[in-house]
Amino acid sequence: MRVIGLISGTSADGIDAALVDLDGQGYDLTITPVDGLTWPYPTDLRRQILALCAGEAIDLERLAELDDAVAEAFAQAAQALIQQAGPAALIASHGQTVFHRPVGRPALPSQGAPRLGYSLQLGRGAAIARHLGLPTVSNFRQADIEAGGEGAPLVPIVDLCLFSHPQQRRCVQNLGGIGNVAYLPPWDRATPPPKVLGWDTGPANSLIDIAMQTLSEGTLSCDIDGGWAAQGTPCLPLVAAWLEHPYFAQPPPKSTGRELFGWAFFEQCHQAAQGLGLGPRDLVATLTEFTAASVAHAYHTFLPALPDSVLVCGGGSHNPVLMARLQAHLPDIVVQSTDALGVAASDKEAIAFAVLGYWHCQGFAGNLPAVTGASGPVVLGHRSEPPVARGG
Repeated sequence: MRVIGLISGTSADGIDAALVDLDGQGYDLTITPVDGLTWPYPTDLRRQILALCAGEAIDLERLAELDDAVAEAFAQAAQALIQQAGPAALIASHGQTVFHRPVGRPALPSQGAPRLGYSLQLGRGAAIARHLGLPTVSNFRQADIEAGGEGAPLVPIVDLCLFSHPQQRRCVQNLGGIGNVAYLPPWDRATPPPKVLGWDTGPANSLIDIAMQTLSEGTLSCDIDGGWAAQGTPCLPLVAAWLEHPYFAQPPPKSTGRELFGWAFFEQCHQAAQGLGLGPRDLVATLTEFTAASVAHAYHTFLPALPDSVLVCGGGSHNPVLMARLQAHLPDIVVQSTDALGVAASDKEAIAFAVLGYWHCQGFAGNLPAVTGASGPVVLGHRSEPPVARGG
């Protein structure tokens, strides 16, 4: 089956679309990336998404309109890829996350059952199916949440199929708005799959992007090629203080988002930096160092053993300063982009959702309970069919 996977991460910096040829059943899978692209959001639509993520009030009618506008943008991304690379039989869309609340775990067992997590993605699958005339699988997080899981991260199970090695331990580190890791023990494909670990490591580009938007007075949306960070000096005492946040000590499974590492957290960082006399580029350098340090901290704290190599994907893989700082924190480990293994770092997350959509059609469970905390494996996603044309 030829499937298009679609996703826009928490940075909302565009819609990643990947066309993938898939063959096989379950883990016995052949994944052949065909082509990919990133489709930019219209400026005003991105502004509305980021404002909603930052907590701006919105009435239900506007929310419905925004949901449809995001779906239309996702459909346009898929249509552009179809025109560029050829047709697909299925669309698999993660959508645009605008709110994510992790599972609420009581401090003591006597305090009752955990509160279910909650996660909202805009860009409803039914509207995408209508725009494109293709079946669309969406709403991937919900089944895992209903099973008591975080609903995230969902990609590690696909990382196992894409990147596992018969002798090496590997980590696949996504550096989108939020960072997440998949820990892949050695696997020779002739034995049952090993236990994969995964969780959200903390902020990746979210705080850096907010800093750039704020400090450049809206003229820049990200630190292109790490240019600002390269000109600044990180304040290591601030990094150490920020790593004292309770999230970094919380054991996996765990997930997070801009609700925790977004505008409010940045304002605290900004005030602390100003109090120490840091300039704008010093603050960006410090936030970049914080991201790299938080990843390394997660590895040293929670992994059963450090990996032999780290494969990086997401927008942060294109930031040479962030990549260099991650390598500096993991000096004895090979740190490189997934491009080195033939999977474009910009397309990898979209490829993963193409696989999850394919597995939905097979009735194959797409979550890993050890990663999300769900009570068991479940089939992910909801399938929406395009409307059937009526005869005359």
